[in-house]
Amino acid sequence: MMGISPWQLLIVLAIVIMLFGTKRLRGMGSDLGEAIKGFKKSVGDDDKTDADTDPKKVEAPDSADASQTDSTADKDKSKTH
Repeated sequence: MMGISPWQLLIVLAIVIMLFGTKRLRGMGSDLGEAIKGFKKSVGDDDKTDADTDPKKVEAPDSADASQTDSTADKDKSKTH
């Protein structure tokens, strides 16, 4: 099997430029570059948060949850007395 020659690549490139135009190709290239940068950034952020998080640590309940639990316990005590 033969590979793609440089001439064939030039012909395909010329056809793509004629179909889409240079402005549109430039815009698609910059959009693709920004998407790749954003993807790399999000993957890097996930790695940092995973490294910082210790699975053995248990998160403390929010203050709103704690106050709700306390008020519920107070109501239960008042019913039994």
